[in-house]
Amino acid sequence: MDIIGKRLWFFLGSGAAILAGIISLLIPPALRPGIDFTGGSAMTLTFSRAISESEVRSVLTGMGHPEAIIQVLGEDSVFIRTTALREAELGPDDSVVTPAEHVQIEEALGDNVAPIEAREFTSVSPVVARETVRNAAIAVAIAAVAILVYITWAFRRVPNPFRYGVCAVVALVHDLLVVLGAFSILGKTMNMEVNSMFIVGVLTVLGYSVNDTIVVFDRIRENISQAIERPLREVVNESLWQTLGRSLNTSLTTLVVLVALYLLGGSTIRPLVLAFIIGIVTGTYSSIFVASQLLVSWEIGDFGRVLRFLHLAPARSS
Repeated sequence: MDIIGKRLWFFLGSGAAILAGIISLLIPPALRPGIDFTGGSAMTLTFSRAISESEVRSVLTGMGHPEAIIQVLGEDSVFIRTTALREAELGPDDSVVTPAEHVQIEEALGDNVAPIEAREFTSVSPVVARETVRNAAIAVAIAAVAILVYITWAFRRVPNPFRYGVCAVVALVHDLLVVLGAFSILGKTMNMEVNSMFIVGVLTVLGYSVNDTIVVFDRIRENISQAIERPLREVVNESLWQTLGRSLNTSLTTLVVLVALYLLGGSTIRPLVLAFIIGIVTGTYSSIFVASQLLVSWEIGDFGRVLRFLHLAPARSS
């Protein structure tokens, strides 16, 4: 099968996925922010016995906080993060008319789960989350430049090594846009929120994607060194078939574990796991059907033909 010969269809598929994501990102809110990005309240509670996440979540859901992030710490402690909780309502004489909402939650958990032996309550500021997003964006930009420089140097013995670096970075941006677009669509259709774990997932996925792309490029480099006179199109097509089984087997075995984690793991890690799942699928796709195809299109002048067509189209219409 001539994979390279069908590159137009692969480009159209990627373009459609990215376009759908960009349209969703342009519709406010671009992404549905979780508690990490909007601020809220956090409490750490220690109970008199071992407790489970389901017990705590049942009480919080009944009190109107299904969005709560719950992490069990050890057997008898739990960390809870919610949207901002109401302060206590005071009367004219400063007496408490309505207890603070976190006090009501603690009382409900003490009555319905187990007596509480220790407690700690704090407010969560969204400022830290904004700094995290900014630092993540800077990290991605620095990583892209570093990848471009490294691949250009590592492939310096093949013709046009700079193209390999550019194609790898384009594949990385492709994966980033697909993941962001998917979460934007899921946020609007399924109320999927993004939090700090989502950022961790995106950064990890980008590393996975670049690694897969370099594996394919390295095989192309080896085949070029063995058959210098062969057209790049044939070398790339052969290299893709040689690495296809390895890429698919690695991705499928990883996906089996991730799907199990998504179905059986707690709700706290689901944004992270879902980012992994989407990212690994699109990362494997981009390594085979985007980065390598771009390399061939650049070599045989596809981009120049497209630009000439776009330049001549207005003249013909006039």
